[in-house]
Amino acid sequence: MANPFVHVELHTGDLARAKTFYSALFDWDLQDLPMPEGGGTYTMINVGSGTGGGMMSNPAPGVPPHWLAYVGVDDVAAMTEKARSLGAAIRQEAMQVGDYGWMSIITDPTGATFALWEATPQGD
Repeated sequence: MANPFVHVELHTGDLARAKTFYSALFDWDLQDLPMPEGGGTYTMINVGSGTGGGMMSNPAPGVPPHWLAYVGVDDVAAMTEKARSLGAAIRQEAMQVGDYGWMSIITDPTGATFALWEATPQGD
């Protein structure tokens, strides 16, 4: 199975300004949702066809605003360990994100950071 990019996420210090800019520039449909465990607001980016994403207030103070790409995998824990064995630095160990799925954040051996995403299976 190929592992496609499944989500892109903006981390920013000024969420309101980012939402105004990107919705005006691209006409994206933005939807604010509460984050799991009362962690504030998460703004979903709905683009129709293609890879959508989200926006949130930067969870790491002092880190410049940036986009984070997520790659879809079948098993976040196993892929995180595989990445570690190949020389990656693990920035966030595999963690559950509400009822939505599991994620980890990795920096590859060249210094590029990305995330892994395993969606929770949806019932039929």
